[in-house]
Amino acid sequence: MAEQRMAGGCACGRIRFEAEVESVGAYLCHCRMCQRASGNVSLAMFNLPQANVRWTGEPDWYRSSPIAERPFCSACGTSLGFRYLEDTDKMDLTVAAFDDPSRFRPTSHFGAESMHREWLNTEGLPETRSDEYQRLNERWERAGAGPPS
Repeated sequence: MAEQRMAGGCACGRIRFEAEVESVGAYLCHCRMCQRASGNVSLAMFNLPQANVRWTGEPDWYRSSPIAERPFCSACGTSLGFRYLEDTDKMDLTVAAFDDPSRFRPTSHFGAESMHREWLNTEGLPETRSDEYQRLNERWERAGAGPPS
């Protein structure tokens, strides 16, 4: 894949980034630090050189351990990534923070010792589209807004 620019940011729009992306291979991190930072069973991450990320609005940084920190938005709480404090020129951005996360593909797992396998293959479970859930649409309508895209 040729290098391309992809944009993303937090839920409220205060923090935006543009990244030079050379591939669409991403990974699922299952380590306990990512689970706790995201409040989820895993975190989809994309690794790239730090020099390939340009921030519009500097993110807040949370020192999540003695060896790493995580960019986030203190206004809306969006988790934006991860980086080690030293000995690397790389960092991770959260896949869902990109404007078009559908372009990425999972290629591996990390932190497999904390993996919750029952959450990996959910095929066959009932599926509900948010745009077809009437009570949700009624809430958006009462708020005078449309659902987020």
